[in-house]
Amino acid sequence: MFEIDPYIALVGLPIGLVVGLTGMGGGALLTPLLILGFGVDPLTAISSDLVASLFMKPVGGAVHLKSGTVRTDIVKLLMWGSMPSAVVGVLLLKLLFHDDHGPMKTMLGWGLLVVLLSMVARRIFGQTRPIDAVDTDIKLRPLPTLLAGVVGGLIVGLTSVGSGSLIIASLMIIYPRMSMRGLIGTDLVQAVPLVGAAALAHVFFGDVKLSLTLSLLIGAIPGVYIGARISSTAKDGLMKPIIMVLLAATGVKLLGVGNLTALAVAAGVSGALFAEALLRRKAAPVVDSEPR
Repeated sequence: MFEIDPYIALVGLPIGLVVGLTGMGGGALLTPLLILGFGVDPLTAISSDLVASLFMKPVGGAVHLKSGTVRTDIVKLLMWGSMPSAVVGVLLLKLLFHDDHGPMKTMLGWGLLVVLLSMVARRIFGQTRPIDAVDTDIKLRPLPTLLAGVVGGLIVGLTSVGSGSLIIASLMIIYPRMSMRGLIGTDLVQAVPLVGAAALAHVFFGDVKLSLTLSLLIGAIPGVYIGARISSTAKDGLMKPIIMVLLAATGVKLLGVGNLTALAVAAGVSGALFAEALLRRKAAPVVDSEPR
């Protein structure tokens, strides 16, 4: 009989909400939280997180499919690249790092920092992205899309990080005129086969713990549904600064720095985001609200 951990189920709710709101944050937040907060060994955390994501992503993807905010042609190209490379990533993880968790933590830490950089790029270049852009008019770019799938799949297989964060950042670069809703919807749907391939490989070659996975899903599935309902009709800017601070802190923590250093990094990122928000507000045009 499976033993449900109520604390992990409680953690799954906000993680699921973040995934539904932004299309990212599952592996990037949940895997290090399981390792650092609950003492789960890295391979089990990565394996169980991927299997949990296999059930989370379709919930959010279905909401966006119903809303018509998914480019299925882009999804297909990403699938062809990401599914085989995700399996290769899992095999490399099993062969190289199964008996030594230190390198896995280091690799995961660097992976989180790469995700953070991709989010910074998204924040810089995505400010003027229109929420109501007509995504069906955007021309398909097959080769860059396929390559994004290959690289993203390999990283997901190795770390469980990137099925949302790295892929959506890549799509922003490849398709700079795509709307935020289109990006999130397309990303959530493409993540289903990607995470499915990686999760299936982990079932056979990894260390999936079903009680841990079920505990996560109890909280995460309703969170994903609520977040996806919001993101399919509105902008996704509320959670991104919080995710960026958490990514910075957990990334450097996994690299072996002390708690004070991790807090200092988190404080620095928070300050930079606050300053950036103030500058953007000052640069915004002033609307004269006085009656004429």
